[in-house]
Amino acid sequence: MDKVYLFFAEGTEEVEALTVVDILRRVGIDTHIVSITNEKMVTGAHGIKVTADMLEEEVDYKEAAMLVLPGGLPGAYNLAEHQGLAEGIMEQYRAGKPLAAICAAPLVYGRLGILNGVKATCYPGFEEELQGAVCTSALVEEDGQFITGKGPAAAFEFGYTIAAKLIGEDKVRPVRDGMLYSELVK
Repeated sequence: MDKVYLFFAEGTEEVEALTVVDILRRVGIDTHIVSITNEKMVTGAHGIKVTADMLEEEVDYKEAAMLVLPGGLPGAYNLAEHQGLAEGIMEQYRAGKPLAAICAAPLVYGRLGILNGVKATCYPGFEEELQGAVCTSALVEEDGQFITGKGPAAAFEFGYTIAAKLIGEDKVRPVRDGMLYSELVK
């Protein structure tokens, strides 16, 4: 199976990143945390230090099944300013492969001009950054090759939606049930 790369910047919202990685690994998807800094140890928005699996320059975008961008500030802005990541996103986009972002991070896709006509959601107040998107206030929005999430509370649903896109809902349901998420959203 191809790899999922989740990109972690200084100031990334930890719950959005780690919840998604946890869910994807539980369902058996080969998922890697990628630091966009020059070091594997990265500090999130709330001071939690996360050790990435690899650095951005080690990513082989041709192996990517999906790229995932967690939000948080200034994490989302740091992701948006990284040239290597921008090039990888555009490669993924042109190949028609899925892209996901949550909270403030959909602004990265908006600034790259690839959300034209796409239904997307984001943290309230960032809608203007999603240039060309049809903004909704849904918890999670899936449209074509894009999956977007609203914010920290959407992290579980965002993770399950990503997993279902890659391996199918039938394989995700047992993990969703086992984590008792199904009891939360009856």
